Amino acid sequence: MAVSGRQTGRPTLEEVAARAGVGRGTVSRVINGSPKVSEQAKAAVERAVAELGYVPNRAARALAGSRTDAVALVIPETEARLFAEPYFLDIIRGVSAELAAADKQLLLTLIRSEQERQRFEQYLAAQRVDGVLLVSVHGDDPLPDQVRALGLPAVLNGRRTEAERVAFVDSDNTGAGRTAVAHLAARGRQRIATVTGPLDMYVARCRLDGYREGLAEAGLTPDETLVANGDFTEEGGRRAMRELLDRRPDLDAVFAASDVMAAGARSVLREAGRRVPEDVALVGVDDSAVARLMDPPLTSVRQPIEEMGRTMARMLLEEIASPGDADDQPRRMLPTELVVRASS
Repeated sequence: MAVSGRQTGRPTLEEVAARAGVGRGTVSRVINGSPKVSEQAKAAVERAVAELGYVPNRAARALAGSRTDAVALVIPETEARLFAEPYFLDIIRGVSAELAAADKQLLLTLIRSEQERQRFEQYLAAQRVDGVLLVSVHGDDPLPDQVRALGLPAVLNGRRTEAERVAFVDSDNTGAGRTAVAHLAARGRQRIATVTGPLDMYVARCRLDGYREGLAEAGLTPDETLVANGDFTEEGGRRAMRELLDRRPDLDAVFAASDVMAAGARSVLREAGRRVPEDVALVGVDDSAVARLMDPPLTSVRQPIEEMGRTMARMLLEEIASPGDADDQPRRMLPTELVVRASS
């Protein structure tokens, strides 16, 4: 892009990379003063930056040796859901502990509308944080890519798709569904239903895939009348459980894709006069306080939620300190385990 024929708008990191003949990550390392780049690449990037007039605020700050020392944790949910679900609180606990140890400030941001999303993007463009952590991201959410386009490091809790391009920390969600069904089948249950999460989220699709794999491994025939969609909320669990009982009153087990939905399902089973576990066995996911406090206590697939938060924060801090290649983002998959209690 020659100066005489420059397009309107600020040059992008990708344009600098293309002009210099290097990867986007190499450009990030050069403008952030990282030593992990050859002198030849550094010279090419600096020449491209000068030719294109690319002088982002973030680069100026980094080259001056200063940062905001603040990290944004973004949760696109309402306050009601944030405080109703132990999952989010455990993530926040893990993230805040790791950031506090690194003497970084945590900015908790809830995004509940398109207007709030746009306002947050403007906040990021002003370079007021050094990186972004994102939780509960749906498949069509453009925010992670927009964060990266601004030159800011980002780490996701979970993934949007199997081919996620942004750094993420996830747990073995397919294994969670498979383990839950194997446990129920081993207890002699034959008509195992599931309450899914919202299927525009990759985590929910993975748990549903695991449920189906578990049925196949147990020699049970899949039956779509035993599948009802939920939304990871207690009310969603109630609605789905009513739907399942209407369609399949003969069901003898339920795998709910979260403890909170399992709690909703439990209340509907009780209203319908179904005993847990005698008539219907019940298994959830998360092994949260909800599972331990239910009556009877809930069998649940534990995922290390607080450790996921810590790992996300560590990965982001590493990326802030030494930016990597945008095409080679770190990925972490943490294991899950079944915790058996009286509900199954």
